[in-house]
Amino acid sequence: MTESDKLSGYLEALHLGGWRFHEEIGSTNDSAQQWASEGAPDWSVVVADAQTNGRGRNGRQWITQPGAAIALSVIFRPAEIELQSVSRFTALGALGVVHALARIGLKAEIKWPNDVLLAGRKTAGVLVEGEWQGENPLAVIVGIGVNITPDAVPGDAEIRYPATSVETMLGKRVDRWGILSDVIRSMQKLRPLLSSDAIIEVWNQHLAFRDKWIMFKSAGQQAERMCVEGVTRDGRLSLTREDGEMIEAIAGEIVITR
Repeated sequence: MTESDKLSGYLEALHLGGWRFHEEIGSTNDSAQQWASEGAPDWSVVVADAQTNGRGRNGRQWITQPGAAIALSVIFRPAEIELQSVSRFTALGALGVVHALARIGLKAEIKWPNDVLLAGRKTAGVLVEGEWQGENPLAVIVGIGVNITPDAVPGDAEIRYPATSVETMLGKRVDRWGILSDVIRSMQKLRPLLSSDAIIEVWNQHLAFRDKWIMFKSAGQQAERMCVEGVTRDGRLSLTREDGEMIEAIAGEIVITR
């Protein structure tokens, strides 16, 4: 049975707008954006067994080895009410991973804004891009990568902070396509919350480092010790400096050292 056949058995039950599988592709997000420009409907999905030119946040590269990871992009056609909270689609993707991993007994957390951690180590990432017309997106592309096997984890020289895989943390083999389908199913259940503050409440429930002191680096600035307070309604990270000043970061990074 081919990988496409195995995947088909899971995806056919999800009532998607459509799906495409590639044995190898440059970027599932690029393929999804092209498909969206051609009229792909809401909940269309692009999946790849191997990805050679995937992207992470800030232009970082995300490579997917054959059979080692999940490389998934979901095409959304935002409803009018969802256009007011497009930034929340990142949380939708990350929470989809968190809930899917919970089903196999793993407690994951979201490192703001778009990484999923297991035991403080990066296991998954989310990259949201759009197909725009003026100020509004015609389509929102939610790209998700999940390290499933140890082969998906880059060498120490290639990573910015500690990483791990689902199988390493679980201590046994898992069904990659089963997890992928659970990610999508979880997103389907969570999407109705996008237009309400309920999605922020769920995000904060799974926020890594909440109420803890971390090193936070804003663009062009030195890393600074701050306490993580939570995520705001518009997706910013609320932090408190050592002098007691509170700030809301729209961009930046929590620095994790090995």
